[in-house]
Amino acid sequence: MKLIKRLLIALAVIVCLVLFNGTFTVQENEYACIVRFSKIIDTVDTAGLHFKIPFVDSVKYFTKATQLYDIPPSEVLTSDKQNMTVDCYILWNISDPKLFYQTIGTTAKAEERLDAITYSALKTDMGTLAQADIINMNDGAERNEIYEDIAVKVDEEAAAYGINVEDVKIKQFDLPESNLNAVYARMISERNQIAEKYTADGNYEASIIHNDVDKQVNILISNAQAEAAKLEAEGEAEYMRLLAEAYDTEDKKEFYAFTLALDALKTSLDGEEKTVILDGDSELAKILTGSGE
Repeated sequence: MKLIKRLLIALAVIVCLVLFNGTFTVQENEYACIVRFSKIIDTVDTAGLHFKIPFVDSVKYFTKATQLYDIPPSEVLTSDKQNMTVDCYILWNISDPKLFYQTIGTTAKAEERLDAITYSALKTDMGTLAQADIINMNDGAERNEIYEDIAVKVDEEAAAYGINVEDVKIKQFDLPESNLNAVYARMISERNQIAEKYTADGNYEASIIHNDVDKQVNILISNAQAEAAKLEAEGEAEYMRLLAEAYDTEDKKEFYAFTLALDALKTSLDGEEKTVILDGDSELAKILTGSGE
């Protein structure tokens, strides 16, 4: 009985070991590659419990998640022979786990390969551009084509290793110390030229507005003066007409002469001197002496 009991216990242990070693689980965010004698015989990408041959097959797991690799800064040469330091990063994931395992095998080696591929693409693209095409005051969106071209080239080469490159982003373009002053001077000169252009355009528009205003003012003044002269002439004509109507008889004329003489006398006696020398035949003398009618 003891022997049978021991055999049953041993059998149970063996069954447990076989079951434990013959099954494996796969998570939602990972691939599982079944390896037999150093060769991948199957790849599983569905989550759940799966089976393998115990003690013969092993399982190699790879993540499905997008991975970020921050590439160390590297120097490139532009088409105008200017050195620049490029700092960038890559977003990538494993698209073919079997090919990835066969060609690279680990994330560390994948990053080394991506580093070399990206540097080659950067060197090629930057070598076709002048420094002014890369560092300028233009809209940053204009440089997206450069980034996209680099990302396409890196993705095409990385596909041979079962890697999909989602994006390549350049964080910063750094200049060697010797180039900084020259670049800053060029950027300042460009800004000054733009400012001068805006100033010249503004002065030109202002001169047009001033000339138009002066023209309108001269027209208004000329029209006003012409209208004033017309009204003055009409007033004078009306005055003469009324005057002619008021003194159109001999009696009215004599009365008018009499009132003018009184006005002249009043004006002559308005000062401090009250002595008036008059001809005896003058109308004023006749008025003062009472000899006139």
